[in-house]
Amino acid sequence: MLKQLLGGAVDEREEKYGLNWHGKRSARQIALTPSLGTLRPCPEDSVDWDTTQNLMIEGDNLEVLKLLQKSYAGKVKLIYIDPPYNTGKDFVYSDNFQDNIKNYLELTGQTDGNGRKISSNTEASGRFHTDWLNMMYPRLKLARNLLREDGVIFISIDEREYSHLRILCSWIFGEENQMGTVVWKNARIITQQTLQLNTNTCWL
Repeated sequence: MLKQLLGGAVDEREEKYGLNWHGKRSARQIALTPSLGTLRPCPEDSVDWDTTQNLMIEGDNLEVLKLLQKSYAGKVKLIYIDPPYNTGKDFVYSDNFQDNIKNYLELTGQTDGNGRKISSNTEASGRFHTDWLNMMYPRLKLARNLLREDGVIFISIDEREYSHLRILCSWIFGEENQMGTVVWKNARIITQQTLQLNTNTCWL
């Protein structure tokens, strides 16, 4: 994996159990790339600036997670995230991580330069999940670095990406640390929360 991250050629070994998708190597590199941003205090927009023990940070979550690594690595007790569910719709934020079939087959080497299928048995379902996994991996990896040994991460998700999230969390946090899944029904929509604890702990 280290050789791959550094761009070197890697001999193929015996296959291992895991989750693979197009762009996984790049997603790992994104998690390791330092942020060029800076956290800037805003006392004029704050309440009780001199005495408060709370901190609210506004910004792109990937960049903020990177910036928090130096000061908060291994110190955070609890993280709760409510990532995009990949519904294909647009809310305040984009919730559509699906790639079009032509572009996906091209990116994954299943068609030639003229758009002709190289194989009659093409795999196309990854186009619905690949970009979502590429978005989630570096954020979860960075979040894990922030958690204390007894820290907890809660993740809300629905059935569209639940199975992928579960495998991703098992890979990043360790399957032995999963506590379970809480399923709740509200307005005919079933939402699942995943709780993931760090090294000596668990995820739900």
